[in-house]
Amino acid sequence: MKTKAKIKWSLDVLMTIALLFLMGYQFWGETAHEWIGAGMLALFIAHQACNLNWYRNLLRGRYTPMRILQCGMDILTLGAMLALLYSGIAMSRHVFAFLPIRGGMALARRLHILGSYWGYLLMSLHLGLHWGMVLNLVRKKRIPQRKHQAASLVISLPLAAYGIYVFIKRDFPTYLFLRSEFVYLDYQEPKLLFLLDYLALMGLGIFMAHSIGKLVKKAGTAPRTAAES
Repeated sequence: MKTKAKIKWSLDVLMTIALLFLMGYQFWGETAHEWIGAGMLALFIAHQACNLNWYRNLLRGRYTPMRILQCGMDILTLGAMLALLYSGIAMSRHVFAFLPIRGGMALARRLHILGSYWGYLLMSLHLGLHWGMVLNLVRKKRIPQRKHQAASLVISLPLAAYGIYVFIKRDFPTYLFLRSEFVYLDYQEPKLLFLLDYLALMGLGIFMAHSIGKLVKKAGTAPRTAAES
C-alpha cells in the first residue's frame, strides 16, 4: 500500500473510532464529547486535504459501476459528516462556545441525530468499500488464500448476524428516520457491551459493502455478449 493510501486509510479508521466514542456520549460527558468532536473536525479537514484530487477528478474519466458506487457512498458520507460537524459546533457549550452562533438549536439537534446515526453507518460502509486494502496486507503475510477465506467467513458471518441484532436492539431505524428527537441513553450500561455492539454494527457495514463491492466489480468486468455490444 502506498504512503498516501495508508494515510487516507488511517484517517478513515481514526474518524470511525472517533465517531464510535462520540456515539457513547453517556460514558464521557458533555465536555469530553465536545473535545472528541473537535478532534473529529481536525481529522475531517485532514481527510479532505488528502482527497483534493478526488474533487478535481469528479468530472473526469469514465464512471464504471464500482466508481459510481464509491462516489455515491463518498458523497453521502460527506453529507452526514458535514451535518454532524455543523450541528456539533452550533450546539457547543464549551469548545466552540466563543463563536457568535445564536438560535437554530432545534434544527441543529435534528441534524446532530441524523448526522450521528447515518454517519456511523455510512462510515462503516465506506470502510467496507475499501476493505480490499486490508485484505491485500493480509495476503502479503503469505497466508494461504483458502485459509484466509475460511477465516474471513468464520469471523464475518456471525459478526454481521449480531450486527443486525444490534441494529434492531439499539433502535437505529427510529433515529435514522428521525421518528424521535430524543435519544435514549443508558447511563448504567457496561462500556464493554456498548463497544462490542457498535463494533458488530461496524462489522455488518463493512461486510455488506465489501460483498456488494465485489459483486459490482464482477458485473463491471464481465465480458459483454454480442447482443449487448
